[in-house]
Amino acid sequence: MKLPPVEYEAPETVTEAVDLLAEQQDEASVLAGGQSLIPLLALRLARPAVLIDINGIDELSGVSAADGWTAIGAMTREYMAEESELVAGTVPLLAAALPFIGHEAIRSRGTIGGSLAHSDPAGELPAVARALDAELVVRSKSGERVVPAAEWFEGYFMTARRPDELLVQVRFPTAEPGTGVSFGEVARRHGDFAIVGLAASLTLADGAITNARLALSGVSDVPVRATAAEDLLMGEMPSTGLFDEAARRATDDVNPPADLNGSSDYRKTVAAALVRRGLQAAADNARRGSN
Repeated sequence: MKLPPVEYEAPETVTEAVDLLAEQQDEASVLAGGQSLIPLLALRLARPAVLIDINGIDELSGVSAADGWTAIGAMTREYMAEESELVAGTVPLLAAALPFIGHEAIRSRGTIGGSLAHSDPAGELPAVARALDAELVVRSKSGERVVPAAEWFEGYFMTARRPDELLVQVRFPTAEPGTGVSFGEVARRHGDFAIVGLAASLTLADGAITNARLALSGVSDVPVRATAAEDLLMGEMPSTGLFDEAARRATDDVNPPADLNGSSDYRKTVAAALVRRGLQAAADNARRGSN
């Protein structure tokens, strides 16, 4: 299908992009990788008056680490982050999740910021951001503000970004020594939308769990942090029984949606299995890393 008629702007700086957003407000859509927006336009599910193409803004790309945080520019391509040794060393959970996004052709155009701004509750990066308490930096003509991941995702394809704001950067906390991670999901085929996904991170010290982070995708209209399971795990020694109970607590209060891919009960059963397997994999990963 052809795209609907739309005005096109291609700013070369963040300032120019922010000025356009301030002028157009709800009438504008920001074009980053376009892997989600272009199909929505073709299907007439999105009808902006203006497309603001930010692909020419070089300052929005790149990865850096300082002061316990790894900062990734919003226009950084997913494949660039996937191949980055800095990302692998400082945010291993993000590195584990990136290969699950679509296929290589998708990741060659898709962007870190674009995925988080799209806010698909089945997406991989929203779950990672929620698990790690990432920070999302947005800019408008009035200045810059930082939005915690816990406040960023507001519903299906809805975020806390205001119409005059541009997502410019995402910050992830640097993983502590002794951290092991696991990312897993169930999909019909590799590259398809995930039915359920799990981002898991465990930090071990002297064999005991000192930090636990779990976030589920595909079980609600936003990624879900399994705080009850995390609280159970703190201070405990990894074991099969512990992980079984953590899986139960992680899924106790979730009420997943039902669709053609599976019932609510099916999704809940899959989520519990992913938690058990993900925790075991993260614990094994942490032990290998400390050897």
